[in-house]
Order: sequence, then C-alpha cells, then structure tokens
Amino acid sequence: MKKKLIRSKPTAKTNRPRSVDIHSRSSAALKPRTSARLSTNSPIPFDIGLVQSLRVNRSAVEARAIELGTRRTFKVEAQVAAYLATIRCIDLTTLAGDDTSGRVARLCAKALAPLEQEIVHALGIISPVTVAAVCVYPAQVKPAVQFLKGRIPVASVATGFPAGQTFQQLKLKEIDLAIKAGAAEIDVVISREKVLTGKWKSLYDEVVAYREVCGSRAKLKTILGVGNLETLTNVATASAVAIMAGSDIIKTSTGFEPTNATIPNGLVMVRQIRRFMDLGVLGKQRVGFKPAGGIRTAKDSMLWMTLMLEELGLDWTKPDLFRIGASSLLNDIERQLRHLVYGRYANAQYHPMA
Repeated sequence: MKKKLIRSKPTAKTNRPRSVDIHSRSSAALKPRTSARLSTNSPIPFDIGLVQSLRVNRSAVEARAIELGTRRTFKVEAQVAAYLATIRCIDLTTLAGDDTSGRVARLCAKALAPLEQEIVHALGIISPVTVAAVCVYPAQVKPAVQFLKGRIPVASVATGFPAGQTFQQLKLKEIDLAIKAGAAEIDVVISREKVLTGKWKSLYDEVVAYREVCGSRAKLKTILGVGNLETLTNVATASAVAIMAGSDIIKTSTGFEPTNATIPNGLVMVRQIRRFMDLGVLGKQRVGFKPAGGIRTAKDSMLWMTLMLEELGLDWTKPDLFRIGASSLLNDIERQLRHLVYGRYANAQYHPMA
C-alpha cells in the first residue's frame, strides 16, 4: 500500500518525508478551468425490484464499522500522503446565516492555498495542493466564482437546504439560478418524508427532476439526510433510488440533522455504490460518495479514507469520486502535518479560517 501512496522514503536521520506526491496534478492545476461539458451521470430506469429486495443487518454493519478502525494505519510518509489526498477531497464549506462576501473570499483564499508555504517547502510537496471545491449557499455563489475565477469549482446547496420543506417548483428554480450564478456542483436535499412513507417512485422522480435541471451543466450531489431516515434499510434504499436517478455523488447529511456522517451509515451507502457496479446496470457510469457533518479531525478523515480504500478502491480516494464536506477539518490536518515536520503543534491562531 505504501508504494501506491508515496514516492520517496524517509532519510536515515529523520522520519520527516522528503518529497510527497499523491494523486499528482500537473502544474496547470491552478489555471482556470474551461467551460467544457462536464462528465455527469444519467438516470437508469426505476426498478422496484432493486428497492424491495434490500435488507440491512444492523449488527453486521456495526461490527464491520468497528473493524474498519483497526484494520489499516498510515505511518510517516504514508500518513503525509493520506493527509494530502484528504485535503484534495475536501469541499471547504461555509453555510451560516451570517455569511458575507468577505467571509466567502477568505474561505476561497484558504481553498486555493490550504497549507502554509513553510509546511509545503518542508515536506517537499511537488504538485499544487488545493481543496476539491468551495461549498456555499446560492446567494454566495457569485462572490465565490468571482474570487476563484474557475481555478476550483464552486458548489452550491439547493432545494430548500437543509430541510427541503418547500415547493418543488422553487427547488428546481433554485438549482437553475445557482448554476446560472456559476455553480459547477449542486448539493440537493431529498424529501425525507418520501423515504419514511415508502414513496420510492416519487423520490426517484424528484431526483430525476433535479438531474434534468443540472443536465451536463453541473454535477449532482444528492443528500440523503441519514439522521432523519430512522433505519439503515431506509438509508440503503434511499441510496439505491438516488443512484438510479442519476446522482453523480450520494452524500450522507446536511450537517443539520441530529446525527450526521457516521461509519455505519457511510458503509451502507458505499455498499450500494458497489452493488450497482457489480450489477453492471450503470454501464460506464460511476457514482461517488460524500460524508458530511461532524468530520472535524484528521483521525476522523483517515477512517473515511480507509472505508473508501477497502470498500471501493483507490479511485474513490480522489476528488472525482470522493468528497468530504467540512469546515474545521482542514485546520486539524494542517496541525498534524506541522507536527510531523517539526515534532510539535502550533497554536490555533496560526491556522486561521474564514
């Protein structure tokens, strides 16, 4: 595994890594991206058989979740490489009622330069490091786009986030307006009452409508709100419906539910991704995964990275297929990297965020 994650070996005198390059991007990585047609998924026909056949053994899921935390560790250079890979998969997020264009600009600046240059030089990082995207409310898309100038995507929540309790026409209009403002990714919330009442075809039609508005203009991330779904079987079934409806990424939570991203819920969701891949019904389409809500420490993120590696494979540790929705996680990863370089942590004020 180390050979896949790292390039160089530690020197004889120190455990500090010399030159790290995981999931390398070219030197053009920070140049503005073109407006070329995005690679997005399309719906497949609704199959009630793929829905009604689902059953989840909670005890088995919880046992597997516990096992994941003991199966794999990242040490020295592999740890640095895993942290860098995680940074490249972060959707750096601000979703507060008091967001301003100034706060969004500071978040965007951090997204483009997530690590102190001192740490970058000390680690010998040889390819540009940015987060995967900046995620904001629809009203803050325009200032984010103006600051980033296409260097990384802007994602917008939509469809009456976080509760989704508004009219369907307004949900569709909000998606369209966010894309017209410059959003390249849309994080929609499903109507959880359709899950709780078993209206699976109605849920499918709802997500298909979101897919149609996004078209090839924006990636569609479908938020299940797992903390509201009551059972793991509901989580699995909602995942299956969202996949059939053409979601590019399925996402655990808004961050506003009583329970957000947990390994058992995540495991159930990624098993549905794997199930549809094994069935071959998606053709060449692949579905990504995004845990969000409550992921605050580097240690937490390594558990999610382990889940991706063991359940879906190396491609699902890259930003095309794996995202982590977070606001404070980046701070802790930066602290851990500083500790790996200098053997000590910096005070919190040396790692400012918006």
